[in-house]
Amino acid sequence: MKYQIAIIGGGPAGYTAAEAAGRAGKSVVLFEKQNLGGVCLNEGCIPTKTLLYSAKTLDSARHAGKYAVRVEGVPTADLPKVIARKQKVVRKLVLGVKGKLTAHGVTIVSGEATVADRNRVQCNGETYECDNLLLCTGSETFIPPIPGVESVPYWTHREALDCKQLPESLAIIGGGVIGMEFASFFCSMGVQVTVVEMMDEILGGMDKELSALLRADYAKRGVKFLLKTRVTSLERALPATETDAETAAEAVADAPAEAIRVNYVDAEGHEDSVVAEKLLMSVGRRPVQHGAGLENLPLQRTERGHIRVDEHMQTSLPGVYACGDLTGFSLLAHTAVREAEVAVNHILGRTDAMSYRAIPGVVYTNPEIAGVGETEESLQRKGIAYRVSKLPMAYSGRFVAENEGVNGVCKLLLAEDDTLLGAHLLGNPASEIVTLAGMAIELRLPARQWSRTVFPHPTVGEIFKEALETREIIK
Repeated sequence: MKYQIAIIGGGPAGYTAAEAAGRAGKSVVLFEKQNLGGVCLNEGCIPTKTLLYSAKTLDSARHAGKYAVRVEGVPTADLPKVIARKQKVVRKLVLGVKGKLTAHGVTIVSGEATVADRNRVQCNGETYECDNLLLCTGSETFIPPIPGVESVPYWTHREALDCKQLPESLAIIGGGVIGMEFASFFCSMGVQVTVVEMMDEILGGMDKELSALLRADYAKRGVKFLLKTRVTSLERALPATETDAETAAEAVADAPAEAIRVNYVDAEGHEDSVVAEKLLMSVGRRPVQHGAGLENLPLQRTERGHIRVDEHMQTSLPGVYACGDLTGFSLLAHTAVREAEVAVNHILGRTDAMSYRAIPGVVYTNPEIAGVGETEESLQRKGIAYRVSKLPMAYSGRFVAENEGVNGVCKLLLAEDDTLLGAHLLGNPASEIVTLAGMAIELRLPARQWSRTVFPHPTVGEIFKEALETREIIK
């Protein structure tokens, strides 16, 4: 069987590339060993946001009185139904992806594909020939080699998404995007959450000032944060000593069933531990660099070990492309989608090139935090001069109308030539308006030109126009 394009991996990069190539009239075969949609659709972006919206709705009901709305009784969530709704949403979207691929003539092969060489892929005992090969193998959860990790039960994001009963307490190792989104969800559900993070602030890579404000907000809600804290070992929570039978019995009674003890050392070298009913490992993800026959392709690597690609997403082998998490750039679905578009356009002979200048990052907590472009920290590391404009989100009338008693921040970073270098937001709906700043960064719009754009009133997006009027020199 001969195809013009073979794609390994049916996640955002894979299915985007397949649909675009099929729409252009190319013969395409797509291999996926699990479910179409990849991690993002099946056990990542979409299911987590579905759960978080239920949590946000619950929070809104609890605070309805702020908006002169009476809610009788104490609002509660039906967890099994929340999970069932999440599964329904995922099924619907997976079917939608499959429908679009089928409509554009893409051949979908279920099974574990293996690359034989740059022009041949084997799967289910069949050999498929291709002119172009797209590698979109995605990423996997990274489990750090913490002593004792093999002997204790723990959740990854996969198990957390399917929990049928809420634990009384949850310890989360890792305060990145995944960790904070689950901290947000379980906090809203009434679970006592502790986040253990090695760095000096949560959400590394996001604006540090706004991350600290978000952390302070969740600390007020009862989430405990242990920053600059290194986990030294994991063990089942048992009495520290059996010499005192009465003390041991009390310790067992106080600890939840199958509780886990997380031992750690803080920045001052003090050793301590936290005990929780459940443990969530969310240290991060890493690209799938092995398997699927990738070792059969002599691909050049970067200094960090990632597959080297050019601006067209082509590897060191002509006709072989790598897109999505495999490139190791950001491990974000929207980055993968754009990389796939660039790769297919290059195959089709269309002028296009990948730009990483304005890749948005969003954390779907409540409130949301979002950023695009440079941060103050990255600019300082690079020695780039910049100006900052920072305003409370209350300068937006729409934000005030919809966020009673809630604060937020908009921060813009501008270059000496007045073009936008970065934008960072804390407050809902940060995820929906950050693209406005992303476009300004990508198009290198001077502030004066961007401010002349007519923003509809009242919208939260007007905060950008307001922020452009207040600037302060940062040396």
